[in-house]
Amino acid sequence: MKTLKQATFLKQEGNRVDIQCERDYVLHLYVLEQDIIRVAFTQKNSFKLDRTWAISPNRDDVPFEGRQRISTDGFSLPSYQFKSYGDVIEITTEKLKVRIHRPLALEWQYNKNGHWLPLFQERKTGAYQFGVSNHKIAHFINRSLDENCYGLGEKAGDLNRKGRRFEMRNLDAMGYNAEKTDPLYKHVPFYITRKNDVSYGIYYDNLAQCWFDLGNELDNYHIAYKSYRAEDGDMDYYVILGPSTLEVTKKYTALTGGTIFGPRWGLGYSGSTMSYTDADDAQEQLKKFVDLCKRHDIPCDSFQLSSGYTSINGKRYVFNWNYDKIPEPLKMSAHFRQAGMHLAANIKPCMLQDHPRYKEAQNLGLFIKDSESNLPERSVFWDDEGSHLDFTNPATIQWWKDNVKEQLLERGIGSTWNDNNEYEIWDDYAKCVGFGKEIPIKLIRALHPLLMMKASYEAQKEFAPNERPYLISRSGCSGMNRYVQTWSGDNRTNWTTLRYNIRMGLGMSLSGLYNVGHDVGGFSGDKPEPELFVRWVQNGIFHPRFTIHSWNDDKTVNEPWMYLEVTNIIRDTIKLRYKLMPYIYNIFWLSHKELEPMLRPTFLDHENDANTYAETDDYLFGKDLLIASVVEKGQRQREVYLPQNNAGWYDFYGQTYYQAGQTIYVGAPLERIPLFVKAGAVIPMSGRMAYSNPQADTIRELAIYPLKQSGEIQTSIYDDDGLTYGYKNGEYLQLNITLRSTQEAIYLDIQKQGHWKPAYQVIKLTLPTNETRQLIVNGTEFKKGTELSLAEIKEI
Repeated sequence: MKTLKQATFLKQEGNRVDIQCERDYVLHLYVLEQDIIRVAFTQKNSFKLDRTWAISPNRDDVPFEGRQRISTDGFSLPSYQFKSYGDVIEITTEKLKVRIHRPLALEWQYNKNGHWLPLFQERKTGAYQFGVSNHKIAHFINRSLDENCYGLGEKAGDLNRKGRRFEMRNLDAMGYNAEKTDPLYKHVPFYITRKNDVSYGIYYDNLAQCWFDLGNELDNYHIAYKSYRAEDGDMDYYVILGPSTLEVTKKYTALTGGTIFGPRWGLGYSGSTMSYTDADDAQEQLKKFVDLCKRHDIPCDSFQLSSGYTSINGKRYVFNWNYDKIPEPLKMSAHFRQAGMHLAANIKPCMLQDHPRYKEAQNLGLFIKDSESNLPERSVFWDDEGSHLDFTNPATIQWWKDNVKEQLLERGIGSTWNDNNEYEIWDDYAKCVGFGKEIPIKLIRALHPLLMMKASYEAQKEFAPNERPYLISRSGCSGMNRYVQTWSGDNRTNWTTLRYNIRMGLGMSLSGLYNVGHDVGGFSGDKPEPELFVRWVQNGIFHPRFTIHSWNDDKTVNEPWMYLEVTNIIRDTIKLRYKLMPYIYNIFWLSHKELEPMLRPTFLDHENDANTYAETDDYLFGKDLLIASVVEKGQRQREVYLPQNNAGWYDFYGQTYYQAGQTIYVGAPLERIPLFVKAGAVIPMSGRMAYSNPQADTIRELAIYPLKQSGEIQTSIYDDDGLTYGYKNGEYLQLNITLRSTQEAIYLDIQKQGHWKPAYQVIKLTLPTNETRQLIVNGTEFKKGTELSLAEIKEI
């Protein structure tokens, strides 16, 4: 590794400024937006990898072969000021300023009300290092002792990442410790720094194995710093100014293509377990799950078919049906469909060496090749060795799509569960086709799960073009948000996991992975005791993905009815999820349309409240629900801090009003966890406590939580058929609501837009039980519980 020091102006070309460094390196600065500037290095006029698969600023998809790394399509490319004086080169937009100093170090400032203030400074004693005899790269930034760091996707431990060191290397971390294990499944080299009331993000567009040190490392020869180091790849990163943390997250999510808007049923309860499909009578076990849901009155929208349906002697063989276990796949899928449940089948991208179709794939050239021969690479996989499919080969993509359609979709299984796709190939120079330009695996290991899920996504879209696809993927990288719902992998059953999975999910959400959840009840280890299971379900219903999934050491199964003494609590908790489904679907829509995270740390909406930066088990689900999870055994009362929102909070159950900015003690009986609603919110709720069928959703309630003081808040509530793309042609219903409170009355002005006709034709309006003010809706006085006809609401 050797430090770059030279920085001489070379040329200015449109929105790119080039700086000549030594060793044939050129530093390129791209002015992409007023608040986004890209920094990239080439050597001898070329990148190590000339394409990117993460960047999609216009929220269109990225082709399989990638987007040209030099492309600036989709960015506004604003005007900027350029000047050079002495040893300094300066680039200025309306919001960001970067100064390039010699020796090479970048100094960043931001504009606050006409004043330029420090944002961050690179290490003057060596900001950039590039390998001489190897391909390693490193970047160093001065670190402030009072700054906080967030993001990096799926990481264990506290939400604030400062003071720790993390590795990005996709691993199958079975039974991980949610407080300490690193690395995990996903590759998201993006983090947010918050200091001095301003936030900025840095995204490193590099798929190679890398490390982030956010204050763990000290070196006497340098002032405090944080670092990014990568084994290989390009030094190519984006600086994103907030100035709020929420704005950084939204801008990064937009940069990587936004969030897929999947079907409503993907937000419902999803059943799953390894044991059903591992059983000799798998089809009967699966049928039994459907029947038991009905018997115990448990609403369920989908079931994830674990990989046992592909097994031969206990091992897994993708696209191979074990007809001894499941003799009639069509009959099996029809049984689920009749119960209103959708199926998602587990598929894996590695074929074991004795796979019945291994030779077929080898003869077609579908595998990644060994670095020293033209034979398929061999890696450890599922207690054997196998070869990984090469998704940079168009022939592999087509073969995969054909098999998804033939083996799954045509058998009534409409969704894919893309699993075990970490691509643990440690032959660094194993050869990938690279769409005609060979690429070693070390440069794109994390890309393969992204291309795998894209291939599955396109197969589903081609098979059912009018339906929004639902996919799941465990591994992936930046950009996976465009295709899938994801989860935190194979967690371990204990109270510690319950606590730290909350923070893990929030970290993913801050990193653009909005549609996330966890294996409720824990995947591996001992089965959860009844109390832990109850608390996990109570937490799980307030995540976008709600799945109970397990592979317990004692072969037991985590099911809603696994403990009869608490089955009624589990049932009522899951039904609360369905009661709140209109609210959940609305925030899902906002995650897609407005790039709003669904899971939100409390500081995200209350950055001026210093108390919200403390590590906590509390979070927001959408902007309006404050979730105070119980993560300690035996706890029946909880201390809850109510963030200062200048409006107050209502207890969801008792509807008691509390002033904001205070700590309260509330009951937490086993039957429920504390839940609060922001004053000024309008929460849509359903009367349907079964699976998410909009045609049967005939009752709609708007629960109004008015401001206690005078004020006005505007909100919108979205709905559609939950399945098709009709919303793009106006087939949706959106209620645009203005809620105004005075000392004497509560005024609700509602207008509607869209052409979709829901099953519910009236809306019941409710207020807290102790509210005495008059309710006036669209100029007419209403009584509590009065129903409003949709036909009476004006269209915009």
